[in-house]
This record gives sequence, structure tokens and C-alpha cells, in this order.
Amino acid sequence: MIVLKATQERVLSVLQAVCGIVERRHTLPILANVLIRKTGDQVQITTSDLEIQIRTVAPLGGDEGDFSTTVGARKLIDILRTLPSDQIISLESSAAKLILKGGKSKFTLQTMPADDFPLVQESASFGPTFSVPQKTLKALLSQVSFAMAVHDIRYYLNGILFVAEGQQLSLVATDGHRLAFASATLDVGVPKQEVILPRKTVLELQRLLSDADGAIDMQFANNQAKFSFDGMEFVTKLVEGKFPDYNRVIPRNHKNAITLGRAALLSTLQRTAILTSEKFKGVRLNIDPGTLRVAANNAEQEEAVDELDIDFSGDSIEIGFNVTYLIDALTNMSQDMVTLELSDGNSSVLFTIPENPHFKYVVMPMRI
Repeated sequence: MIVLKATQERVLSVLQAVCGIVERRHTLPILANVLIRKTGDQVQITTSDLEIQIRTVAPLGGDEGDFSTTVGARKLIDILRTLPSDQIISLESSAAKLILKGGKSKFTLQTMPADDFPLVQESASFGPTFSVPQKTLKALLSQVSFAMAVHDIRYYLNGILFVAEGQQLSLVATDGHRLAFASATLDVGVPKQEVILPRKTVLELQRLLSDADGAIDMQFANNQAKFSFDGMEFVTKLVEGKFPDYNRVIPRNHKNAITLGRAALLSTLQRTAILTSEKFKGVRLNIDPGTLRVAANNAEQEEAVDELDIDFSGDSIEIGFNVTYLIDALTNMSQDMVTLELSDGNSSVLFTIPENPHFKYVVMPMRI
């Protein structure tokens, strides 16, 4: 049976959409495979790592009929990548193998039974579906995802908090040293729901979401989230645990505020960061009326100093930061101007965007 027959470009794009979560080495060998299920003239392709499952359906030609099998995902993609994009390729089933043909090339691949593929058991009690434009969610994720923890023992920090309430969707990420908050308005009101999406799910969503005008549908259950977009269905386990109360972390009513060009500040920090110590990445900011001075030094007794002219007439403040935390935030913004609000050298600093109440970034100072 010819399972599918289409151009290399078409087949590869469908496979790449679902295969980002597939691990090359897994304790369950079948999870390195992709599940291919043919029903009539539709081909359904599914991947899973037991915590995330991605499924897409596409008309990919071939013979009509019912058929299912699993085959090594990475091998299939690696072979397809070597073939010309406009070449017609076919997958044929033969005994317990799949034969991939393209031009004069032929590859015989070992398969494993479809019945052995462990599908994620979907929750029976998803909440109401709500939608946002894909580009909106993609923008929100990029505004906060850099602040997620990586392999933190406080496992609930290794992800992003999604809060849907009324007509607002808010995303929050923190690693204990900094916190990023971004929100957007929904078209419809939804009952309050709070879930923590795992880090791997966040990175995969960022890879898959497009800047096109299409919408993404979301549903949350106690232990799962489901996303539907571009013909794909994405089901993921949630992180259990209590996320910190982010409203208490975001400072209010700072008495000093500086608004300056984002690009100029970013360039200054990047230059100064070259001479920070590898271990601490610390920079000192001296804020005086009219001037922002950025300085760094390292164990080799080298020093970098840079200055920016600023429109500021408040208190003189000296404060230290991990420069990476500042560069991460500024790199992931697209606006021209940024505002720094602070009280003194020992309190956390709030970064905001002028005339945009939907983004906040808090950084704890460090002793230098």
C-alpha cells in the first residue's frame, strides 16, 4: 500500500511540525518513532514524549484505505532533508517495513507496531475553549520566556504561569532573581484559570507558532492543556505546584524613573559586559542627574566604563546587577524606549515600556 505520495517539501514540513519533541534516545525505543495513521485519504501523524503529544492531519496522497505503523522520526526527516524539495516521494508499506522512494533513491526502514505507541490519555474535563491570535501568544511568550528557570529544584519555576481571567490572558515567568509579566486582552470573557506550562512545552510552542493572523484555541484542565492551531492538536501535561504570588513581587510607586532609548542602553550593557567576571556577570550602574554610568571589572583587574546622557533629576543611586538579566530583557523587547523605576541601591528595579501597562520586568539587584 502506498501510504503517502507528495513532494518532499510538503511531507518534510508536516513531519517537522510534530517531531520537535521527539528525543533521539529514550528509555522507550518506540518514542523515537512517529505514529503514521492512514484513514481514507487523510494521513494523521502523531509524536509523543509521554508528557507532550502533537498530532496533525494532512492530505498527503497515496492509496485510500486504513493503515497504521510507527517509524523512526529522525531517520525519516534526515533522509527527506537530503532529497530535492520539488521531488515526489512516496512511502510504501511492505511486511514490517516502510519503503521510502524518491527519484532513483530507495530506503527500507524498520517499523514498530502502531498498537505499541503510548498515546497521552487526554483529560475528560477540559475547561471552556478560548482563542487568541497566534502572533499575540507568540509575542507574549517571547516577552517572558527568557525569565523561566532552568532545572531549578523548585520545579514550578521551570515553566510559565498562564492566568486567564475575564478578558485578560497574563503570562508570568520567574527564576527567583527576576520576573517577567506580559498580558493581552481576550475577545471573550473566561472564568479564572491558572496553570503552569512546562519549559519544554513553552519552547515547542514558540517554535510552532506563526506571525500569521490565524488563531490558537486553548483549553485547560487540572493536569493538562490543549492547544489547537494550523491543523495541529497539542496536548501537554502541566507542572503541579504553587507559583509565587507575582503581584507581591512587582514593586509599586517607585520615586525615581528614567526613560531612555532601549537600543542605546542595550549597546552600552553589551559593551560593558565583555569585561565582567565569568562567574558573577556583575555591572554597576551609577545614576546621577543627567548621566547614567555603567561600569564593570574582572579578576584580571580590567575595567570597562560607559556613559549615557539621560533626562533625570532625581536621587543619585548606585546599584549592581547581573548584566545578563538586563540584556535578556532588552533583547526581547521591540520598543524604542524603556523606563527604569527604582527607589534605591538595595531594592528591585522595575522595567516598563512607556504607555504599555501590559509588560513589566522586575530584577533583583546584586552586591558588587
